[in-house]
Amino acid sequence: MSDVRLIVGLGNPGGDYEYTRHNLGFLVICRLSEKIGFKLGLSSFTNGLTAEGEYKGMALCLLMPLTFMNNSGKAVKRVIEAKEIQLGNMIVVSDDFNLDFLQLRLRSKGSDGGHNGLNSVIASLGSEKFSRLRMGIGLPKDGVPTVDYVLQEFTKAEREDLDDYVNEAVDCCLFWLEEGAARAMEKFNQKR
Repeated sequence: MSDVRLIVGLGNPGGDYEYTRHNLGFLVICRLSEKIGFKLGLSSFTNGLTAEGEYKGMALCLLMPLTFMNNSGKAVKRVIEAKEIQLGNMIVVSDDFNLDFLQLRLRSKGSDGGHNGLNSVIASLGSEKFSRLRMGIGLPKDGVPTVDYVLQEFTKAEREDLDDYVNEAVDCCLFWLEEGAARAMEKFNQKR
């Protein structure tokens, strides 16, 4: 196995989905790549956008699967196999309606929590033993079906806080890289 680290952001490809709640993972990967100077491009080894380079002496790969949410695991598995990545060296960033908006929850392993993208990753890899950063989007209101809610764009009020929220998630991913999951959980899992 290699020592490459992998940060995956889950979302749906296409401009129609860019600022929807379900695309928080993509927003984090885009911001992260800008911050550390990696250039995202179409991957030669999986169906996704990838960026690779060195960050503070570590080999790092970023991934945005272009498979649509429910098949994210297929793209992730191909990267894991191509780069011989240990599952303990991967973190997956996704939205979560079970957490309030602006709430981060990092775990070093666990279930999919009802998230189809995480379910696909777990099923494809046959394991739950990888870190995941769940970003709260809050529960649907006024009887809006969950499927519709996650595919809605953020409200005007939410967009005022969105930049800071995405930046905090980027900081969490970088802290995870440098300090490990346990220390990152201590720092970023505090209730708002």
